[in-house]
Amino acid sequence: MPMIDVYATAGTFGDTKALAQQLAATLMRVEQVPDIPLFRQNTAAFVHELPASASCNVAGEHDRVRVQVLTNAGALDRDKQLAAVAELTRVVADAAHDETLAERTWVLLTEAPDGGWGIAGHANLNSELVAAARAQLGK
Repeated sequence: MPMIDVYATAGTFGDTKALAQQLAATLMRVEQVPDIPLFRQNTAAFVHELPASASCNVAGEHDRVRVQVLTNAGALDRDKQLAAVAELTRVVADAAHDETLAERTWVLLTEAPDGGWGIAGHANLNSELVAAARAQLGK
């Protein structure tokens, strides 16, 4: 149930809601989680549009996109890490209608520690999330 934050200069994307939905759906596919309410309702992306003066690299350029992904611990093995970075970068460039943006997109993968994933006021252990998913699957 990842959380995705995208930071970009305002105007980079025409439809930020569509971008957020596509990023969330893409990461669900990469994680290979079941398509159940627990994951659909708790996998989300947030698009933060910044003024051009709010970000800059050393060279003075402000045309970069930062995608910060937070997953529960162990959700992405190496193959899934590679797929997540490639697919999220593709989605960002497609949403901007600028294939060159892929070269200027940074994807950072981070993990919440076990017990560090809070939903509805409860800090869930990974085992609790797995049990909740199994309950929705009827297993």
